[in-house]
Amino acid sequence: MKNYPFKAILILLLCISFFSCQNTTSEKVSKNEKEANYVEENYDKTETTITMRDGIKLFTTIYTPKDKSKTYPILLQRTPYSAKPYGANKFKKSIAPNKHLMQEGNIVVYQDVRGRWMSEGVYDNMRAYIPNKKDSTQIDESSDTYDTIDWLIKNVEHNNGNVGIWGISYPGFYSTYATVDAHPALKAASPQACIGDFFFDDFHHNGAYLLSYFMATPLFGTPKDTPTDSSWYKFPDLKSKDMYQFFLDAGPLKNLDKYFEYEQLDKPNIETSEKVTDFFWKELKEHPNYDSVWQSKGIIQHLKNVKPHVATMVVGGEFDAEDLYGPLETYKTIEKHNPTNYNTLVFGPWSHGQWASTKETNSVGNYYFGDSISLNYQAQIETKFFNHFLKGTGDKNSGLPEAYVYDSGKKEWNSYDSWPPKNTSKVAYYLGDSQKLTTLKEKETAIQFISNLKKPVPYTEDIKIVFTPRKYMTDDQRFAARRSDVLVFETEVLENDITLAGDILAKLQVATTGTDADWIVKVIDVHPSDIEENNENMQKHLKLSNYHLMVRSEVMRGKFRNSFIHPEPFIPNKKTAVNIKLQDVHHTFKKGHRMQIQVQSTWFPLIDLNPQTFVDNIFEANAEDFKNQTHTVFTSSSIEFSVLN
Repeated sequence: MKNYPFKAILILLLCISFFSCQNTTSEKVSKNEKEANYVEENYDKTETTITMRDGIKLFTTIYTPKDKSKTYPILLQRTPYSAKPYGANKFKKSIAPNKHLMQEGNIVVYQDVRGRWMSEGVYDNMRAYIPNKKDSTQIDESSDTYDTIDWLIKNVEHNNGNVGIWGISYPGFYSTYATVDAHPALKAASPQACIGDFFFDDFHHNGAYLLSYFMATPLFGTPKDTPTDSSWYKFPDLKSKDMYQFFLDAGPLKNLDKYFEYEQLDKPNIETSEKVTDFFWKELKEHPNYDSVWQSKGIIQHLKNVKPHVATMVVGGEFDAEDLYGPLETYKTIEKHNPTNYNTLVFGPWSHGQWASTKETNSVGNYYFGDSISLNYQAQIETKFFNHFLKGTGDKNSGLPEAYVYDSGKKEWNSYDSWPPKNTSKVAYYLGDSQKLTTLKEKETAIQFISNLKKPVPYTEDIKIVFTPRKYMTDDQRFAARRSDVLVFETEVLENDITLAGDILAKLQVATTGTDADWIVKVIDVHPSDIEENNENMQKHLKLSNYHLMVRSEVMRGKFRNSFIHPEPFIPNKKTAVNIKLQDVHHTFKKGHRMQIQVQSTWFPLIDLNPQTFVDNIFEANAEDFKNQTHTVFTSSSIEFSVLN
């Protein structure tokens, strides 16, 4: 063997490494290009309109596999967010619920719902269901879905007669809607992060208006009366990057009206413009209580007779800031009233719609839950569900569990025969004196704090404007625990694991010097101080050491404590019961951690400021209505957990 100089050998190795990297990079680029062009290379695209029973035409895009040697199920998504890209030669980069269902071959259909984008008709935000329709003039999203499926089955070649529907968020609401008065060909529905009721999802929580969704209002309420392939709505320009300060300076909600007035110029025979108010903002303002408008728009109450031929798989995120109520109540209501139906729940460590992500790592905000969680769900759960009911036998032996739920404390999946699990017990923890959280009820004492509306408790440390907040659901709550207007109650260091599985009920005993108040309860997992590891997504100023992970939180607008329909004031300084239902969790507080409860009365600007004096309509409140008050929490207050035995 020749004795080559060291420098020559080094140069040779560098060259080999360079060309190897070039080849690898080239392979990656080639793979990415292939994936980016997959739909165009393997599917034919057709754009059409489908006529509804009342004559309105809905724009529909149909992707059909180029391989015509076999038949395929139809996977349908109905959306208010656009079926674009528009144009026969323009293709989506990916279609279907996930890449497996795309690559296996399915007929995939997207439709603009009535009154949105390229579809005709008038849009109705959360259109109310009409039972027992009398004629073709009575339409709703159920009838539109039925007419769509009927047309697809009869007109799209190479379909096998089976239809599945899916969607996340608002499309999830349309997926739920499809199960009511369902077409016989609809065999599988997967409502995901599905809106259930706008008084408890998204824009309201227990009567409190979610000011943090202010920016999204025009998306649902900007007037439009003709089909269009481009955006017709415009989001508010707040001229600020600091959401907290902007809304604090803006003052009462009535001062925000100016952001939702539009010049209407496109009406025939009108030479001059007229002012038009965003109709969703108008609806929010005019209906502050859970009146007949909100009651009619909810879909949950209409799930008592879901057709037995439709299998349902409801999917939700345990840290979904937008639609947590919807999927849980959808699953539970179908289960309660249709016990013989195939109905399953998947509840994972995700923010809004995160299960559709193709990222390998799964973090929500600062908190890391693991790798491949979403990818495994797509391959092993979602694909299996649709294939079984659309391509397979379609019986109840799907091979999937009744409830597939992630333990966000242990960071592992669990399968259950029911949700919540049957083997749980109710355990009450009392908000004791000296910041103690204990299972022992002590002599009642009163703990007071001043709620200063000039310095409300922020919901996040971040300084930014957000379209819809998500990250805060797992935020470190140390910043709040250190405020004098946030009460903290904490256990000793746990000697054993405690697993919560199900809902949480806060039973507060409170008083206020005013006549109204908001009450916010947060359940927090305090991590040990000696934890060394962090994750790459965590903000630089934070450490996992002593991290205060928010596991669940909820607000109750005090005047709705007894009825969401008929609000009533507090009697000043009188002890009053306020119960707050917190949505389900599946979380193990591990040995060495602490359980913590935080109680506060502002959460800004996640929710709007309560004047702390009773007014009929907070959207019409004046500046002089807003007053600082002293609030009292009595130590007879408790938090009732569902604890896994």
